[in-house]
Amino acid sequence: MVTKEQVLDALKRVMDPELRRSIVELGMVREVAITGHNVKVTIALTIPNCPMQEQIATDAAQVVDALADDLDVEIALTTMTEEEKTRMRDYLQAQQREQQPNFPAGNLNRVKTVIAVMSGKGGVGKSTVAAMLAVELRRHGLRVGVLDSDITGPSIPKLFGISESPIVSPLGIMPPGTSSGIKIMSINLMLQREEDAVIWRGPMISGAIQQFWNDVFWGDLDVLVVDMPPGTSDAALTVMQSLPVTGIVLVASPQDLAEMVVRKAANMAGHLQIPLIGIVENMSYVTCPKCGERFELFGAGKTEEMARAFDTRFLGKLGLDPDMTRLGDSGQIEMYENDEIQPMVEFIIQIVADALDPHPHKHTT
Repeated sequence: MVTKEQVLDALKRVMDPELRRSIVELGMVREVAITGHNVKVTIALTIPNCPMQEQIATDAAQVVDALADDLDVEIALTTMTEEEKTRMRDYLQAQQREQQPNFPAGNLNRVKTVIAVMSGKGGVGKSTVAAMLAVELRRHGLRVGVLDSDITGPSIPKLFGISESPIVSPLGIMPPGTSSGIKIMSINLMLQREEDAVIWRGPMISGAIQQFWNDVFWGDLDVLVVDMPPGTSDAALTVMQSLPVTGIVLVASPQDLAEMVVRKAANMAGHLQIPLIGIVENMSYVTCPKCGERFELFGAGKTEEMARAFDTRFLGKLGLDPDMTRLGDSGQIEMYENDEIQPMVEFIIQIVADALDPHPHKHTT
């Protein structure tokens, strides 16, 4: 017969893979219930659908099962309450004050690919495309994060319905997670009110972007999607020069003006020798809800022609969709589905695979 104290002592050997602390120390063990030979342990995770949940559950089951030969061990996983998260945050911040503030996050992060989503101007739906790509990549089983580098116009937290402040740990700033386990970092999560304006000059904006890369503990990610600031300003240059960008997805709309500024963005990427993954034409059409006919409200776009001119891939067209607007406005972008984004995502997944392959095959445009 084992005791609760023995179980908790065994669970001290189970580490949160990202926080590098015992789940007991972090307050993640919510309950230990022992009935005869049955031991049930309830573990509260920091985010729902945590990518590391299977590893934590397996490790916990193994250390408890080793206490006796005839135990029936059950591990129940749930999500921390706001009160539990606050206690963890306070504990980690106290630990950080003792160790002071040389975050090792930059050395511990293992981000395999960085996909920057860029536009030549604002108002073409760049952030929405970045969010949809991140959601679909996560649905394909990849470990995904989103870095919102649009410091003066952040919209990623709103799209995902995230408002909680990041946890500061001895390893670095811990980004909060979405309902599907996508890690999010944005300046809006560090403001007292999300509507507060960020009135900063260029150097401060560039410093914040670099901090989001160097001081945020992203841990193990297959893909970090970067929602770029619009245009070719200092902020965009900081992302391209400070982050190991694997490739850029350009977002355009059908208007002639958008075409011109997209060419500027593509030329910027070329000057910095960063590969163009491809170009997406957003807001390409609207579908009549009665007859299903598509109407090109802004005229026929030249995005496919631009893609050929820059020797890159035309990733496809996305239309104006009231369902996407409704879900994005309500912070439920993860519930949105669009079959037309699938070919784009499948191509990016191959980019991720090639990044790990010493002999990648050449993509055709």
